[in-house]
Amino acid sequence: MFYAKCTMMECMATTVKMADANNDSETLRLVEQAATGDEQAWAELIAQHRDRLKRMVAVRMDHRLQGRIDPSDVIQEACLAASKQIASYAANPSMPFYLWLRWIAGQRLIDQHRRHMGAQARGVNREVSLYHGAFPEATSEDLAAQFMGRISTPSQEAIRIEQKIALQSAFNTLEPIDREILALRHFEQLSNGEAAAVLGIDKSAASKRYGRALRRLKQLLFPIIGSDFDNSSDLP
Repeated sequence: MFYAKCTMMECMATTVKMADANNDSETLRLVEQAATGDEQAWAELIAQHRDRLKRMVAVRMDHRLQGRIDPSDVIQEACLAASKQIASYAANPSMPFYLWLRWIAGQRLIDQHRRHMGAQARGVNREVSLYHGAFPEATSEDLAAQFMGRISTPSQEAIRIEQKIALQSAFNTLEPIDREILALRHFEQLSNGEAAAVLGIDKSAASKRYGRALRRLKQLLFPIIGSDFDNSSDLP
C-alpha cells in the first residue's frame, strides 16, 4: 500500500488523480484570486470548507482537551498558516484544495496536542499507525464518543457509559485502516475519492474496504445499540 511507503503528503499527491474531488473551475478561480491577495476570495474559500474542518477536528481532538481548546481556534490557526502558503499552492496545486487545507489543520491540531499535553500527548497511540506521526489519527475512543453523540434516543447515563465502553471495544476489533476509512467517510463525510487520496489507495479499494468495514461495524453494533441502531441514520 502507498501509505506504508511514502509520507502522507506524497501519498495524496500520488493518488490525487484517482480522487473525484479535483478543484472545480470556481475553486481554481478563487485560489488564483486569493494568491494575488484578494481577501474576499480567500474568505469565500474558507467559508466553503469551515464545517468540514470542524468535523475533522472534532473526531481527531484528544478527548482530554475538550473544554480546554476551542476547535475554532485550531481552524483559525490553520487558515492563517494556509493564507501564507496559498501563493505556493496556487503555483502547484498537486492535490484538491480542501485536502491541502485539511492537512494544514491536522498539523495545527498535532501542535495543540503537544503544546497542551507535552509528554502525555497520545503521539504513539494517535499518530503512528497509519500516518507515522504526520496526522492525528481517529482512535477507537474518539469514534465511540462521536457515535454516542449521534444516538438520538435518550437513556440513563449509566447505560450510555456502558454503551460507550462497548462501542470502543467494537471499534478496537477493526483494523486501523478500517477505523480510519470509517472516520473519513462517515464522520468527516469525505467522498470516496477524497478518502482514497488521503489513504494513498485507489478508489475501488477504498470503496470495497469501506463497505466491508461498514458491514462489520453494523454486525458489532447491533447487540450494543439494538433497535436504536437499527432504526437510526447514524450509519448509512
